Amino acid sequence: MGFKPKLAKLTGLSENILPSSYQIIGNVLLFKLPKVKKQSDKKKIAQGIIKLLPYVKTVCEIQGVSGEFRKPTVKKLLGKSTETIHKEHGILYKLDTSKIMFSKGNLSERKRLLNQIKPGEVIVDMFAGIGYFSLSLAKFTKAKKIYSIEKNKTSFNYLQENIKLNKIHNIEPLHGDCRKTNLPEKTDRVLMGYFPGTDKFLPAAFGFLKDKGTIVYHNIFSKKELWDKPIKILEGAAKETGFKLGKVLEKKLVKDYAPNVYHVVVDAEFSRY
Repeated sequence: MGFKPKLAKLTGLSENILPSSYQIIGNVLLFKLPKVKKQSDKKKIAQGIIKLLPYVKTVCEIQGVSGEFRKPTVKKLLGKSTETIHKEHGILYKLDTSKIMFSKGNLSERKRLLNQIKPGEVIVDMFAGIGYFSLSLAKFTKAKKIYSIEKNKTSFNYLQENIKLNKIHNIEPLHGDCRKTNLPEKTDRVLMGYFPGTDKFLPAAFGFLKDKGTIVYHNIFSKKELWDKPIKILEGAAKETGFKLGKVLEKKLVKDYAPNVYHVVVDAEFSRY
């Protein structure tokens, strides 16, 4: 018997109102319940889930995501704490799931990056969050230094905790807007793991780059815009800052964002004129 039929049997509720999917972060389970109106039914579902999945300690309903920092609106249905430690690909991520979004869908992108880093690289992660990309790069590559910039104070505090938690020594966390941050040195690689609206940060990205280096550019594009538009955006931003596009190293669909709209990433090499 599948998960939904088991949950329906435990709760006495119809399968068609039960969550169609869920996400487990550490020991916290999160889901959407658009078809459930009664608070008592939501509580039944949460109790049923903990019986079926005993490793889950807290069950939460996601009611929305908003703002520049993509802060989730989360209602705790059962359990004590929304703070947890999530382990993924050998990295520990401590976070509060009621305050910070964690996308497990980006695991393949985090793993892909590991194979790109050359020994001795200096990297800047312009939107470090709690360390989504920075932590694995620091731990599993021979990067010399990673400057991890994060504007959100809550995320930055967890970034600092996660650096200690994973016993990492080659990350320098920096709190602030990446467009107003000065680094003590230029970098070989710039990570731009933010979307939508990544374009406005490209001048800062080129400001961080050595005379020759790589930008890892994330953004949202429709199917008909691929791949001409992202390449033209990168070429235009490069020209305005005294760089030229050398070659596109990789271009990839990360995941669906909306119908015929995708989160994409382009790795491109640039050199100064």
